Amino acid sequence: MRSLKLYQLLFIRLVFLMAAAGLGIYALVGGLPYSAFFCFLVFLLLLAELFSFLRNTYSFYDKTISAILSNDFSADFSRHGDFENYRSLFRLYNTLKDRQNEQVTKDLVYSSILNNIETGVLILQKEGEEHNIFLMNEYFCNHFEVPRVSKWKYLKSQLPALCNIIEERGFEDMRTSVQIRMGSEESQTFMLQTSKTVTYGKEYYIILLDSIQKVVAKKEKDAWINLMKVISHELMNSITPIRSLTQNLSELIQQEELSKSDMEDIQQSVSTMLHRSDHLQSFIESYRRLAMLPSPRKERTELAALINNVLSVMQPLFKNAGISITNGINFNRLLDIDALQIEQALINLLTNSMYALETVESKQISIDAEVKNERLFITITDSGSGVDKEMEDKIFLPFFTTRKDGAGIGLTLSKNIIEAHGGYLSYSNDEDNTRFIICLYNAL
Repeated sequence: MRSLKLYQLLFIRLVFLMAAAGLGIYALVGGLPYSAFFCFLVFLLLLAELFSFLRNTYSFYDKTISAILSNDFSADFSRHGDFENYRSLFRLYNTLKDRQNEQVTKDLVYSSILNNIETGVLILQKEGEEHNIFLMNEYFCNHFEVPRVSKWKYLKSQLPALCNIIEERGFEDMRTSVQIRMGSEESQTFMLQTSKTVTYGKEYYIILLDSIQKVVAKKEKDAWINLMKVISHELMNSITPIRSLTQNLSELIQQEELSKSDMEDIQQSVSTMLHRSDHLQSFIESYRRLAMLPSPRKERTELAALINNVLSVMQPLFKNAGISITNGINFNRLLDIDALQIEQALINLLTNSMYALETVESKQISIDAEVKNERLFITITDSGSGVDKEMEDKIFLPFFTTRKDGAGIGLTLSKNIIEAHGGYLSYSNDEDNTRFIICLYNAL
């Protein structure tokens, strides 16, 4: 009978009850008093069973609904699971139980997050004209040395400096700095942010407090880290070709005899190393003094000499990486530039192209130039596929990189150098090629 629904069970009981009553009347009319008495006794027993059935059924519903309203989901109704008339109720009960468990889990996660951040968090709930404390995280309690209280007036007695400012602003949204003294310690400066929100008809007031000293310390730490990334990046861009040239020199001097060609290679290598060493010394000295890119010291420089110096530095690296480099510039031009800075920008762009070709079979880089309307356009093209479309607007952002060991500095520095010269640096790519275009406005 467990598979029958409530109305079916009730109908069967009523049928038996009516049958007992009918048989009793029939026996009484037929002159069978003992049989009639027995039928009426059965009738009374069936009536009592019906009453007990209805009482137990509705009592079970009442207990279950009361448990739901009280958020008490500790009961186990598995032994009643076969009753058809309870299945919808069990489904409701289990659904609400699962939702409560999910909500409890979320509350624990949110509470853990709030209690582990180094920001004072205080949330007030408005009830009538008063504010009660809805949440106070561990950092707020520990840092301001206040106990966990439930009323705003109690917190005000512990931390009047903060509470008076909020009350003076009428519990409105604000963002300001405040001076707060904790016990006998000196006053500290905090960044105070507040916001008001209403949900399900209840108004909440959120208060966030950050120590200015900690914010400044973090900014200084980040600035030093970023500066070290810049310096280490530029050091590697100069040391790597110098090391490569040194290895070539070491192989040459181990020969028993040196030809005229070998001597020319040695002279060129030493000249290039000296040139890069001078740049490196100048770069480090500038960053040591200013911690920023120095202003360009412009001098008239030949385009051909500029490109040849850059390619002589990069040639050993290209050779080791199996990259074919093509210099398509077939004219000369005088440029009013800081030659060392523009060289560094070109080396950064060529280095970027070199890394982009690591996984490409056809490794080709070309450098070309043209003059339009007294503007010089230098184009560096490689056979790589470039970055994804959605990342193109980020490649010049400081410290953005797609390489695992990259610093994300080269393209940013190159862009800053070109813009410091009054020009611009742009990027484009298609299915077969990636291009960086340098535009300089002072082509003479």
